[in-house]
Amino acid sequence: MNPIVHITTRADWQTAQQEGEYRHPSLITDGYIHCSLPTREQLLAVANAYFIGQPDLVLLVMDRQRLSAPVQDEKFEDSGLFFPHVYGSINAAAVLQVLDFLPQADGSFSLPTAFSGTHNTAEQENLSLPRTLSS
Repeated sequence: MNPIVHITTRADWQTAQQEGEYRHPSLITDGYIHCSLPTREQLLAVANAYFIGQPDLVLLVMDRQRLSAPVQDEKFEDSGLFFPHVYGSINAAAVLQVLDFLPQADGSFSLPTAFSGTHNTAEQENLSLPRTLSS
């Protein structure tokens, strides 16, 4: 399995389950759905840059081989980081795990204990992204 992760609201995921697919507004604005690799580095950087204090989020852990839409890993500016982009809707069957992703008391995020992604060093955990990256 080659997992990727997307952060969304519980309400949007519930709608997607009823419709059989998840469509994010970035499909229209950017042509793809922003995702992350299953690492502390990427998930916490994205969450803490764009979702601070936002309640009722979930992590959609997907198997990229089960996605019906193509996925491309693309470099984010000159950061040296590559992020997966899904060029179409996310079919519900590709989602292997849905995890609650709630902010801590200070509004920042840490990974849920049930998350089984890869783990990076403490230095990588503190990565920050410019606000131009949307998820």
